[in-house]
Amino acid sequence: MTHTIFDTPIINTLFRFISTLGLKLAGWKLSGKKPDARKYVLIAAPHTSNWDFILVIAIAFKFGVKISWMGKSSLFKGPMGPIMRWMGGIPVERSRNTGLVQQVVDRFNACEDLIVTIPPEGTRSKVGQWKSGFYHVAVGAGVPIALGFLDFKTRVGGFGPMFFPSDNYESDLKKIQHFYQGMTGKRPHRF
Repeated sequence: MTHTIFDTPIINTLFRFISTLGLKLAGWKLSGKKPDARKYVLIAAPHTSNWDFILVIAIAFKFGVKISWMGKSSLFKGPMGPIMRWMGGIPVERSRNTGLVQQVVDRFNACEDLIVTIPPEGTRSKVGQWKSGFYHVAVGAGVPIALGFLDFKTRVGGFGPMFFPSDNYESDLKKIQHFYQGMTGKRPHRF
């Protein structure tokens, strides 16, 4: 398991304070409770803006959850690479088929505790349908899916229920997406 900002002693306390203050000043409220599981896929939706990342990190600190997140490999080049990894980042190559699902499943299998945040849209842009990778990672690793959300309309973010995949993607996806109906991203036209 890698050492991240979430388990760096003094930094963790400082960022928890900053997150609490920042969320309060921005008018955000938290909903739900920290999932009672050591390993799970955390989907974060709607994902329509770079602000989503900042809010997800702040909410993770507030809930006391050590998350990892997947980001395009270009974010991890040069001097920013170690910083992004320290912030919980996992670089992924999105331009070609690289066995990404199996790589994340292998990481789950190698760790006792792991929470990987995956935006189901796969991008901040509007998409016709969600990418299925988050689901296949959860099924392949035998872990549940936590339904994380940011609703900019109500300024509420947090955790919805845990979802246990049945291996029937189409049926499960409808149930998962039903939870997100009525939620608004920062850029509503993208969700």
